[in-house]
Amino acid sequence: MSEYDYRTIEQKWQRFWSENKTFKTEIDHSKPKFYSLDMFPYPSGAGLHVGHPLGYIASDIVSRYKRLKGFNVLHPMGFDSFGLPAEQYAIQTGQHPAITTKQNIERYIEQLNNLGFSFDWDREVRTSDPDYYKWTQWIFMQLFNSWYNNDSDKAEPIESLVGEFSMRGNTKVNAACDEDTPHVTADAWARLNEKEQQDLLLKYRLTFLSEAVVNWCPALGTVLANDEVKEGVSERGGYPVERKLMKQWMMRITAYAERLLQGLETIDWPEPVKEMQRNWIGKSIGAELRFQVEGHEHKHITVFTTRIDTIFGASFVVLAPEHEFVSEITSPEQRTEVEEYVAWAKNRSERDRMSDVKSVTGTFTGAYAINPISGERIPVWIADYVLAGYGTGAVMAVPGHDTRDYAFAKKFNLPIPEVVAGGDLSKEAFSAKEGKIINSGFLNGLDVKDAIKAGIKRAEELGVGKARINYRMRDAVFGRQRYWGEPVPVFYNDDIPALLEESELPLVLPEVDAYLPTETGEPPLGRAQGWKYRGEFEYELSTMPGWAGSSWYWYRYMDPKNDDAFASKEAIDYWQNVDLYIGGSEHATGHLLYSRFWNKFLFDLGLVNQEEPFKKLINQGMIQGRSNFVYRIKDTNTFVSHGLKQDHDVTALHVDVNIVENDILDLEKFKAWRPDFAEANFLLEDGKYMVGVEIEKMSKSKHNVVNPDVLVEEYGADTLRMYEMFLGPLEQFKPWNTNGMDGVYKFLRRFWKLFTDELGNWAVTDEQPTPAELKALHKTIKKVEEDIERFSFGTSVSQFMICVNELSALKTKKRAILEPLTITLAPYAPHIAEELWSQLGHAGSITYATFPEWKEEYLTESTFDYPISVNGKVKTKLTFNLKTSKEEVEKEVLASEQVQKLLEGKPVKKVIVVPGKIVNVVV
Repeated sequence: MSEYDYRTIEQKWQRFWSENKTFKTEIDHSKPKFYSLDMFPYPSGAGLHVGHPLGYIASDIVSRYKRLKGFNVLHPMGFDSFGLPAEQYAIQTGQHPAITTKQNIERYIEQLNNLGFSFDWDREVRTSDPDYYKWTQWIFMQLFNSWYNNDSDKAEPIESLVGEFSMRGNTKVNAACDEDTPHVTADAWARLNEKEQQDLLLKYRLTFLSEAVVNWCPALGTVLANDEVKEGVSERGGYPVERKLMKQWMMRITAYAERLLQGLETIDWPEPVKEMQRNWIGKSIGAELRFQVEGHEHKHITVFTTRIDTIFGASFVVLAPEHEFVSEITSPEQRTEVEEYVAWAKNRSERDRMSDVKSVTGTFTGAYAINPISGERIPVWIADYVLAGYGTGAVMAVPGHDTRDYAFAKKFNLPIPEVVAGGDLSKEAFSAKEGKIINSGFLNGLDVKDAIKAGIKRAEELGVGKARINYRMRDAVFGRQRYWGEPVPVFYNDDIPALLEESELPLVLPEVDAYLPTETGEPPLGRAQGWKYRGEFEYELSTMPGWAGSSWYWYRYMDPKNDDAFASKEAIDYWQNVDLYIGGSEHATGHLLYSRFWNKFLFDLGLVNQEEPFKKLINQGMIQGRSNFVYRIKDTNTFVSHGLKQDHDVTALHVDVNIVENDILDLEKFKAWRPDFAEANFLLEDGKYMVGVEIEKMSKSKHNVVNPDVLVEEYGADTLRMYEMFLGPLEQFKPWNTNGMDGVYKFLRRFWKLFTDELGNWAVTDEQPTPAELKALHKTIKKVEEDIERFSFGTSVSQFMICVNELSALKTKKRAILEPLTITLAPYAPHIAEELWSQLGHAGSITYATFPEWKEEYLTESTFDYPISVNGKVKTKLTFNLKTSKEEVEKEVLASEQVQKLLEGKPVKKVIVVPGKIVNVVV
């Protein structure tokens, strides 16, 4: 044996794991299962930086630990490989996105393997692989062929709905459907032609075509989700985004709103994520009211309100600029002003409109509506603080008791009636949910809760409203006008959408001559020559959104090679759902919500056996970059050190952190870094150029990205794994500092030296361990087990260091101590553990060893070092067995030669013994 050669060791064991398929997993009913999953990475061209592996390291530690605990562990990895970045690159270069994606994935796999993760690579999946997206298309088809029965509270086959229509029409059907779904009798249904019947069924299907207001980005040529738009521009590229009404494929996620809400109570997820989903779903209990538009006999503005008690305080109605009535009810005098406002407002994202509480904008339509309860004539305005996608796209404005309505009324000099006593409306709206109703006819004198009940009752008696539960969540747009995504398995026959046969899946992406929309504005798939269903019918030209393939992928890992199903019943029954899921909280209202929706749908169909996909979720925090700065003196090529910059007019510039060590800039590397710095001059302090430091998000633009490959080469993968855990609690944000890695590296070298003598020779013995050695070991086993079980990894690293220091001081070389300690360390530092396990004489991998049990008897103290005081002042210590009686302790203390010297011959008045604490001799 020799010094700790991490490079040789890590390459050896990574090769061993690959060749022997050490982490290959099969169904094994003799063991309990554990499914450990990381959120699907998108393989970007930049590869991994040190922040990316944080969650992977944590899940790998748990996976390796669970194997040692006797679990059959499924720990897979794959790639969410459809998406905009590869397509943008294809547009710029003409290279097919599949080529870029393949190259990026190969780079990711290389980096992941270099970190020693225990993935079962035989189960790898890629969403852009036709063998995978065949089943994404298949699930889409099941959604298309299903409707949501509110009575049974589950999805059911569309055939059952057709049967109901044929026998009784749809008047008694209690279903999740479009708001404008007409009532038809059985006779009327029978008289409908094929297109009319299919159009009606589309109003019930769980995936359907609909006109929807979307975020349209002309530069990217696609619809963007709300979370892909920031301040009116696309998050990717910063291109302008406009709100536009388009025919889109949609997913009726709203049918599952209540189940998605209730399901949050059954899963172990971070409370902030659950709260984000609750807010996104946005359940409100209230009333729906219809305001008759004056002069338009059949036009009623429908509003939803949680405060019908304030109906007499409604002094105007506000429509969203996109509301379908705006154009029709606007008076000729107001038309120009309204059209200009609508054009301005449509390009503001919903996010901006919801968050901007300071700007008050709007315009009068010239129309009036009738308050359905008071009969009062009130004006109809439009304003961008009302969203078409929330509720009905209209609100009854009660400025006296709603902050935004109050600001609007103040801005446009509209009436502010007081209908709930207790506030001062000259200063602000009184939005309290308690109080007595005033100035409100039959509601006067009631408190808010009773007034709400009375208001709903009166609205129902008058036939102008009804009680209703409303959800803020809207149906999800399920389409992108892009090339690099799953083709939708739909063709059109006389404008009627129809599905392919299941035997015809997958519908594979066709070749195109360019990845841009056609000259006539069709999506890129419109460029495919002769791409028609059976040579006759037009295919759907949109592709599925980025979240489609990631909404079910955990099931494919269970059975990735199955040609007959997305996963077999046997595999699903065994693996069930994910026990531990680690990933970012930024996916709270996207991937995590859509995944729960699809999982519940598959559960309704009896295809899976768990209603929730992820039992426990952990959001790893972000590892932040430690940015470095140099300071250039204005109008020169001279750079001044950080400590001297206050004496000059300087500009701070980010500098590559990889040419900085211990905050000292490598001047020669800096000159070589950029051509314009080749002739740079420097003002140094103490002969060094000290850089500035700031903690920021890691990004290429800030030059603070640290490549894990560099660190693995310099320190080893085991050091990087342990250091990332050592940085702090997994869930917290923490700054990266490469300088700290040396401490972990030195620890691993000290651990290695426990097994060797001073000359580097193997020195492990079969001697029996001492109580002190057993205590150090079992204290560590207990701590590590408890830490991993509660996902607190950093304190385990500290405990390993303490243990090795204690054993080094005891000069421990004993197998009975070092072998179980090696197993305990293996989840954190698998490479060094494998090598030492082999050196200890074991033929197989440490992966399937047994995690040692800690024993209380070795942790219990049997002796105690009593402080010995003379007249209350501690003078020395004496060790006694904790079972020694007070009398015996007193006797031995007085007989001690050391104590007798302290007494200097003085007579002893008394001896006070406090068992297990102190002995005080009084003279």
